Amino acid sequence: MIEAVNILKRFGDKTILHDVSVKMLPGKTNLIIGTSGSGKTVLMKLLIGLFQADGGQILYEGHDLATMPEHELKEMRKQVGMLFQGGALFDSQTVEENVMFPLDMFTKMSYEQKKKQVNEVLEKVNLVDANKKFPSEISGGMKKRVALARAIVLNPKYLFCDEPNSGLDPQTSLVIDKLIKKITIEYNTTTIINTHDMNTVMESGDHIIFLHQGLKKWEGSNKDIIFSKDEDLNNFIFASEFLSKAKELSMMQEKK
Repeated sequence: MIEAVNILKRFGDKTILHDVSVKMLPGKTNLIIGTSGSGKTVLMKLLIGLFQADGGQILYEGHDLATMPEHELKEMRKQVGMLFQGGALFDSQTVEENVMFPLDMFTKMSYEQKKKQVNEVLEKVNLVDANKKFPSEISGGMKKRVALARAIVLNPKYLFCDEPNSGLDPQTSLVIDKLIKKITIEYNTTTIINTHDMNTVMESGDHIIFLHQGLKKWEGSNKDIIFSKDEDLNNFIFASEFLSKAKELSMMQEKK
C-alpha cells in the first residue's frame, strides 16, 4: 500500500497541496481527479518521488520514502511501472526494444528470457506480432498499449498512469481503461491513475480521490460519485461530461 499522510507542498509562496492524506489500495485502480491546477499532478509526482513534500510523509508499505536508504529506494523503484501521458516511446527503437528497455536496465536476464517476457506482456495488451514495428508505424492507441506493456514488463507492484487516455478517441480510451483494470487485478498492483476523463472514472474508479484547489474534497468509488453532495465535485463531473461529449461529437464530425 502507498499512503500519503498530511502532505503539504509549496512552490515559492504558493501552497499547492494542503494537508492531504490518502491511501492507495492494492489490487484496485486508485484515481486522482480534479481540474487543472487542483494539485493532482503534483500529488502523483510526490507519490513517485519526483518531488519532495514540505510537510507530511509518503509511505510505501509503511516505509517513509524521504528517509528510505539508497539500496531500499533502488529496489522499490524496480517495483514501479510508469505509463507516461505521451507514451514516451523511443522513436528509433522497435516495439520489442522499447518494451525490453526496463529488462535491459534492471535485470541480468538472457536475451532469450527477455524476449519471452516481452512477448508475454505484448500478448496481454493484444499486440502479438508487433515486435519489429517502429512507433511511427503504429496508431496512437497501439503506442499507448506498447507503453503499457513496457510499464508492466517487470511485473510491478505499483503502476502509475498519467492521463492514460490523453489524445485518444473514446473507443480506444475504453480499450486502455479495460486493459489497465485487467492488469491491476491480474498483477494485484497498487494502480494510481491521474485523470480528468469521466469515462475512465466510471469504468475504472474503484477508489477515487477528488482534489480541488489543493484540498482533498471527496473520496469514494465510482458507485458513490454520482450521489456526491460536494458542489465542487458536481461541477467537475458536469463540466467533464460536457467536454467529453463535445470531444466525441467533434471526432464524429471529422470522420464524416
